[in-house]
Amino acid sequence: MGNSQSKVDLYAAIRQDHRLGMSLRALQRRHNVTWRTVRRALDGQWLKPRKRQRRKESRLDPYMPLIDGILRADLDAPPKQRHTAQRIFDRLVEGLEADDISYSTVGSM
Repeated sequence: MGNSQSKVDLYAAIRQDHRLGMSLRALQRRHNVTWRTVRRALDGQWLKPRKRQRRKESRLDPYMPLIDGILRADLDAPPKQRHTAQRIFDRLVEGLEADDISYSTVGSM
């Protein structure tokens, strides 16, 4: 495929060059694509839309309302009294017995 060309632009360029009389093999070489791509472009096939990936569920998801509440309350607190990631992790493990989470999970939020 071309350097910064989208597939729509690539297909349009292939069709244009084909109308000018270029052979299929010459189209392959010129646009640096396979014969299948040339066939798709000339047959007028539409590009398949990409599948959206589902967001993976995090182990922190059940605790997010609590964490959001803590962080919202910290907005009004003086800077020295705000929660750190370590303190939030400690509160989750001690208060809610959330043994299935790790500090790195909380620290990377």
